[in-house]
Amino acid sequence: MHGRESEGRDRTRGYRDRVDPKVVGRLRTEYESDGLREPDMAPDPFTEFRLWFDGVIEAGLEEPNAFVVATVGGDGRPSARAVLMKEFDEDGIVFYTGLSSRKSLDLGQNPHAAATFVWVPLHRQVRFEGTVTPVDDATADAYFATRPPGARIAAHASEQSRVVSGREELEERFDGLAREFGDNEIPRPAWWGGWRLAPETVEFWQGRPNRFHDRIRYRRTETAWTMDRLAP
Repeated sequence: MHGRESEGRDRTRGYRDRVDPKVVGRLRTEYESDGLREPDMAPDPFTEFRLWFDGVIEAGLEEPNAFVVATVGGDGRPSARAVLMKEFDEDGIVFYTGLSSRKSLDLGQNPHAAATFVWVPLHRQVRFEGTVTPVDDATADAYFATRPPGARIAAHASEQSRVVSGREELEERFDGLAREFGDNEIPRPAWWGGWRLAPETVEFWQGRPNRFHDRIRYRRTETAWTMDRLAP
């Protein structure tokens, strides 16, 4: 048996030794919080989200801008993956990716998505649902220019979500492009860009004792945002 394969099986066996599947369902963390009160919430979800996100930053959580975005393609099958928020304003949340990736192909067929931020140590999550549109070229170019050189080269080297023969193929592409670009400017490839999710609903979730959580939802109307409470 190859060493790497043996090591992987040993890890799996160790995990099974430590975690009893019958016990997992009984794991509990009691959520303690003052909870959410409608009068204390901002009149719009963007202001409220900024307050929550500032709190996450102050708490020192790792990758606070990570969220899971779910898409559905023309085949009706959902797909979800973690990405990073790179911009946020009243127009929505922005993330960047390969435009040939599965998520981008899904959004090209069905421009609706759901996004969920989960901050477990704070017992909080925020859910966005809405319409997604491409980020304009100028905005994508400006963000791409802020990425480290290695990340810019990687965007050129990777046809995201495509099958490759192995890691070696990817490394060869990267190394070849690194030599090709040298010290020259690395432009944004045409197959890399951003998406902006403009929310139609935003839900703020706060963990409470006895799994009797708080859920406050904002819904966009033609002229304003309405707020309602959902049962946990």
